[in-house]
Amino acid sequence: MSHSAENTDAELVARRQILATSIAGALAMAVAMGLGRFFYTPVLPAMMTGLGLGPAEAGWIASANYVGYLLGAVLAAYGWAEGIERKVALLGLAATALLLLAMGVSSNVAILAMIRFLAGLASAFVMIFASAIVLSHGLAANKPWVQSSHFGGVGFGISISAIMFSLIILADSGWRMAWIMAALLAFAGLAVVVRYLPRDVVRAGPAKKERPLTWTPALLALTIAYGVFGFGYIVTATFLVAIVRDGGGSSLFEAGVWLATGIAAGPSVAYWMPAVRRIGLANVFALGCLVEAIGVAASVLVPLPVGPVLGGVLLGGTLVIVTAFGLQLGRQLVPESPRRALALMTAAFGIGQILGPVVAGYLADWSGTYTWASLAAALGLLASAAIVVVYCRPPAA
Repeated sequence: MSHSAENTDAELVARRQILATSIAGALAMAVAMGLGRFFYTPVLPAMMTGLGLGPAEAGWIASANYVGYLLGAVLAAYGWAEGIERKVALLGLAATALLLLAMGVSSNVAILAMIRFLAGLASAFVMIFASAIVLSHGLAANKPWVQSSHFGGVGFGISISAIMFSLIILADSGWRMAWIMAALLAFAGLAVVVRYLPRDVVRAGPAKKERPLTWTPALLALTIAYGVFGFGYIVTATFLVAIVRDGGGSSLFEAGVWLATGIAAGPSVAYWMPAVRRIGLANVFALGCLVEAIGVAASVLVPLPVGPVLGGVLLGGTLVIVTAFGLQLGRQLVPESPRRALALMTAAFGIGQILGPVVAGYLADWSGTYTWASLAAALGLLASAAIVVVYCRPPAA
């Protein structure tokens, strides 16, 4: 075989490997985030009706998930998983599938909250450790599209779950069957990830602990802004479908709004990348928060059908990119400790998410509407944008 033919074969193998890696990453995010984290949103109104839950109780169950996510992020900041990232990510995905199944056979609020807590813990581990594996391979192969496809898995998971939920509505199968079907989808995704997720993070040398994190004013400001963003986005991400039902929308329209959210989220990293190259990560983070604030406000201020659809599209089109680009900006600010920065920023994000549904639930119970909760969330998003614009700039190259 000629030298050129050998090179061609090697390039073909490498191309297939990075494609398989990107598929594994997208499916891991679809299962852990699209299903494990966000499937609660479309099922919530039916659960509230079936179990007699009020907005405050629904908010507490949602917040339990984010407490778990916060704990997972904090635990991931330590070096215990160095060299075993794949095992931890796969265990997190298996736990996610089992916990989705458990949601379909439970009724007690405390038990549901505990299940969602454990699901949050699992999704944080998958988010951090699967991302570490997949993004390192994309970087080593000089394939920036791997990042887009990886985080696009969140939107793919949301879209698939919305379609599945629509079919369940048409079949009149109930919210319990929705959770059971989500579990089956999660197990199917897990099987593919087990087959194609690479074994290790790409490293320049052997696995070793990162240097302790150095807190700079810019990193501190970004971490605060990231936490405020967590509060701002999660109100709509949790209650969007409930807002539709509260406004008199049909069950199919509820699923349609969630499908629009997922479709907008899927390619969002790819179509925001030109803006990153043009104006930088910090400005795109701020612009994403501004666009999302408009959607959050529109979801309650603009009547059906336009308001919730606009809210869902703008939420989907920004939630993944603000999350991903915020973490990327953190890596730029402290390149010597990227995983610690990612984990602690995710922890701040988790604190915001914990507060969001609880505050929104009590505001909704007090006012009888989701309007005030959504407007508070929109103000939080505007504050997050302002903090990043004023204080956060990566060091000059």
